[in-house]
Amino acid sequence: MYVKFDRDTCIGMFQCVAEWDGFERDENAGKAVLVDAEEEEEDIFVVEVPEDEEFEATFAARVCPVDAIEVYDDDGEQVV
Repeated sequence: MYVKFDRDTCIGMFQCVAEWDGFERDENAGKAVLVDAEEEEEDIFVVEVPEDEEFEATFAARVCPVDAIEVYDDDGEQVV
């Protein structure tokens, strides 16, 4: 499972940070940061989710008010 995060879309509500340690606050930018992610394209970041954190990562995506977070299974099918 992996997470794709659109940092440009993020509005800095930080609900994802409260739900999963894979996100951190960037108070200076007013946006979340996807920890240890690789930039796939401009402002789009991707990271693999450890198996024991899949529930939290999925919940973080579900609570994002602007749908800046997408979750995909190992086959590339979008879960959230």
